[in-house]
Amino acid sequence: MNLNRNQLAKKRIAVLVADGFEMAEFTVPVNALRLAGAGITVVSLRHGRVRGVNLHEPAHKVRADITIDQANEADYDALFIPGGFINPDLLRQSAQARNFVANFERSKKPIATLCHGPWMFASAGLASGRTLTSWPGTRDDLVNAGAIWLDQASVRDGNWVTSRGPQDFAEFVPAMINLFTQSSYSQEIRSNNERAESSPQRNEPPGVVLTALKWMPRPSFRGFALGLLVGGLTIATRRAGSSRAQPRLEPRREDSAIAA
Repeated sequence: MNLNRNQLAKKRIAVLVADGFEMAEFTVPVNALRLAGAGITVVSLRHGRVRGVNLHEPAHKVRADITIDQANEADYDALFIPGGFINPDLLRQSAQARNFVANFERSKKPIATLCHGPWMFASAGLASGRTLTSWPGTRDDLVNAGAIWLDQASVRDGNWVTSRGPQDFAEFVPAMINLFTQSSYSQEIRSNNERAESSPQRNEPPGVVLTALKWMPRPSFRGFALGLLVGGLTIATRRAGSSRAQPRLEPRREDSAIAA
């Protein structure tokens, strides 16, 4: 993926997150935006450091720059909403977060989101008549909200770009940056979505997620294994240090004389 470092120079991007955002869905797109020259402001529901996750497992935290009650759509050129199972579910229950997203839409400013992020469009009353994609598990919610849902890596509809998830970064990230570079948007601008009806439901959930959850060890087991590893390394280090510090004993003269 080739990025022009000045492509988004002077662009101000709001990144809307709550606790439980998918870590990869934050770091990969946000780092790409920064490499393209954009200024990033992390907007969250609360002050402090916001927790990321890998699937359902706790991951690193990201510091929020401002809270949603301090955020004003007029201060930004575009909006990015990461996904995850938990993050959009918390955001969609916040009236301030819904209004923040709706204000971007009213101003026809670009919005990019992926995975479960398009839930925000449904809850903010913006999905009807729009064409988009998302994590396949949210397909029915969006269709019931009036959207046309396409099972594609990336879907562009006017001032929106949506994607199914991290597996589609190679298409989503360039599409997002291209969207954010434009200065005007048309409802008629659409890519790969000529059909007037939604893609069908999936017949089974994604195998990669099922496999990851199946073989992921319990936190208690991981903690126990980590404790054994740390304890073993500590004991080994102490023994090695004790061995190096042990003085070399020379035989006493009288012992040598007796031996002779």
